[in-house]
Amino acid sequence: MSNDIILLVSRILLALVFLISGLGMLSDPSGTAGMFAAMGIPASGLVAWLVIALKILGGIALVAGFQTKWAAYAFAAFCVATGFIGHFDPSNQMEMAVFFKNIAMAGGFLALSVAGPGALSVDARRG
Repeated sequence: MSNDIILLVSRILLALVFLISGLGMLSDPSGTAGMFAAMGIPASGLVAWLVIALKILGGIALVAGFQTKWAAYAFAAFCVATGFIGHFDPSNQMEMAVFFKNIAMAGGFLALSVAGPGALSVDARRG
């Protein structure tokens, strides 16, 4: 299998979790805002919409291979931030598993930012 196909599959797999999650949040943005408020996140309504936009628009950008480096950086930062804000709890084994999954995904996004999107992408077509 060519590296370009592997990079395309990688982009799709990395984006899939965010697209599904973002579309789920879009069905109940006030519930998402309430969850953020319960976590002590200020301006939870605005943050909810920013997160939804990142997950959906960023996910689409990743799949298309559009502005891949910047989308990968944004998702890497998001994964680290949400890992620490929402899941870092050494007393809870399940939350720590999710925390380390977030950290691992951040590593995948950083690798993608260096590898680039491959030839099967909008970025490659734009030159």
